[in-house]
Amino acid sequence: MIVAREPIQRPPDARLLAIDAKGVITHWLRRDLAALLRRGDLVVANDAATLPASLAGLHAESGKPIEVRLAQRASLERDDVHEFSAVVFGEGDYRTPTELRPAPPALAIGDRLQLGPLRATVRRLLGHPRFIAMRFEGSAHAIWRGIAHHGRPIQYAHMRPALALWDVWTPVAGAPAAFEPPSAGFALDWHLLADLRRRGVAFTTITHAAGISSTGDSALDARLPLDEPYVIPRVTADAIAKARRRKGRIVAIGTTVVRALEAAATADGRVRAGAGVATLRIDSHTRLRVVDAILSGTHEPGTSHYALLGAFLSPEWLERGNRELEAHGYRTHEFGDSVLIERSVRWPGSTSFDRACREPTHDRALREEEQYERG
Repeated sequence: MIVAREPIQRPPDARLLAIDAKGVITHWLRRDLAALLRRGDLVVANDAATLPASLAGLHAESGKPIEVRLAQRASLERDDVHEFSAVVFGEGDYRTPTELRPAPPALAIGDRLQLGPLRATVRRLLGHPRFIAMRFEGSAHAIWRGIAHHGRPIQYAHMRPALALWDVWTPVAGAPAAFEPPSAGFALDWHLLADLRRRGVAFTTITHAAGISSTGDSALDARLPLDEPYVIPRVTADAIAKARRRKGRIVAIGTTVVRALEAAATADGRVRAGAGVATLRIDSHTRLRVVDAILSGTHEPGTSHYALLGAFLSPEWLERGNRELEAHGYRTHEFGDSVLIERSVRWPGSTSFDRACREPTHDRALREEEQYERG
């Protein structure tokens, strides 16, 4: 695949590879996404706005420059902004590949971090030389103001220009909650949402603190994704229940939506409204209870995002999809092209696996559509 190096959220030639529940692969322009959905489906997006979570500064004890990348907080409460987990790098910036960034000065509990107008203290070491729990000084208002004025979006070396904050906000961004953009949502625009509505496809949102995608260290990357707080509004939980009653599919825009909905799911597939923390690592061993399909970026094998796709398709089908992406020159990373993957009826990750083995997908889809039209 080709690395997308420019921060263009919705290029007119953005492409979409679709894999349906029977494993059939088709190629589309991404703007035609609505044509792949059907009446009664529900599209769920993450409306988290992206924080400028990269903070340059100094390690006070050594006087050496550092970069602190905020990575985790306990909740999405507005005033709960004093304590974060963070990944710390030594001198340098995003122009150096993350895996080549130098380690920070030796960090110890009680060390002070001077991050522009912000002051913070190392509270704990989290099992890795560059992973810490830290606490900001001052009021919640002062902390938010300091992050807004001094921070910049987390960025990686494959992206050429320096990212501005508006580059990493999706069109449905609301409250500041994400540490990196829920970039599957870049595919959305108001024309698409209007098209969904005309086709009888519903749309709603959740808020999930999308975390960092890379730390530059394989041992620390193995701990990703970190535990991430989310909030599911009552209206969203009700919309999911309504779509289920009408046999519509739940289509997640991005891996963060899958994590949030599956974390909030009861054993029978109902989704609880309210705040929670997504702790489950979703992979090929996960039996999905809520989500039927996912729109996602194109992810590389070995990443946590790619592992999550294994809950939808067998490894063989995922690999076949990868070969198609490679053969057709799809673009990867956060400003790249997209894939739409429907949960396979032949993969045990599907809650409908047993029934689907007895009933052809096409026949079932027609029957469900007829039931919906009859009300």
